[in-house]
Amino acid sequence: MSEFDEKTRITDIVPVPISHRRGSDCLVVIYTKDQSLLGKRFVLEQSPLRVGRGSDNQIILEGDSVSRRHAHWERRGDDWWVVDDGSTNGTYVNDDLIARQHLLQNGDRIKIGGIIFKYLSGEDVESQYHEEIYKMTIIDGLVQIYNKRFLYEALEREITRARRHVRDLAVVMFDIDFFKRINDQFGHLAGDYVLKELAKVVQSRIRRDEIFARYGGEEFSLVLPETSLQGAFSLCEAIRERVAQHRFVFQGEVIPVTISMGATILNEHDRVAPDVIARADEKLYEAKRSGRNKVCI
Repeated sequence: MSEFDEKTRITDIVPVPISHRRGSDCLVVIYTKDQSLLGKRFVLEQSPLRVGRGSDNQIILEGDSVSRRHAHWERRGDDWWVVDDGSTNGTYVNDDLIARQHLLQNGDRIKIGGIIFKYLSGEDVESQYHEEIYKMTIIDGLVQIYNKRFLYEALEREITRARRHVRDLAVVMFDIDFFKRINDQFGHLAGDYVLKELAKVVQSRIRRDEIFARYGGEEFSLVLPETSLQGAFSLCEAIRERVAQHRFVFQGEVIPVTISMGATILNEHDRVAPDVIARADEKLYEAKRSGRNKVCI
């Protein structure tokens, strides 16, 4: 996947120690390519609090998808609003493009360019903040499914369980066909939309005990306990077809999306999670080499 080439600079805002700010409304960075910013907490005091590429903003984001004066947070009575300042690419709250302004509710996610803030409010802000920090260790901030770290930990547990009970365990790797082309033709914001919408489509098809994770970029993985290779193939075919038939529409433009998938099952030679994932990945690339939009086992 082509990543955002964005860097973020923060000026004039210093994260305040949590113990000194109980109950204060705040913003937490839950998704960014800049790992030094991930998990940063900013107490909402200054109103308006402006964000954009220009040096006169309090939060400065560098990137083509961010306008010079993009948006601001504004306090009205006891409430905080996010207001778009006529930006080129818009401001999103919970994946929806806001027309002009939006009254924030606890837990809202605000996306500006390639960064996502989460708004926290209430008397238990401190505990909410700690919960968000924990979630960042297992949940992908963009698509809101499990991340690679959780995938490996969960797969190790499932391998142990499968061996103990002598049961099948299938692993699937898949990615979006020509994803770079989507980013280049429709823009990175559209690419983000496709990733999130794809996750919703897949999640609606899998069972509660099946593990769905973003492996990285546009690549995803499924761990299917008590599932044979033929069972994994049937599920993959159903998912592949559902994705191909789904209408991905971003800002009025229809984006054609297909996926290639590779599946394998645990065998006697597999010792650790990377062993199984590597074989599933080989099958994924076999699917891509042989024409894409297909499943290989």
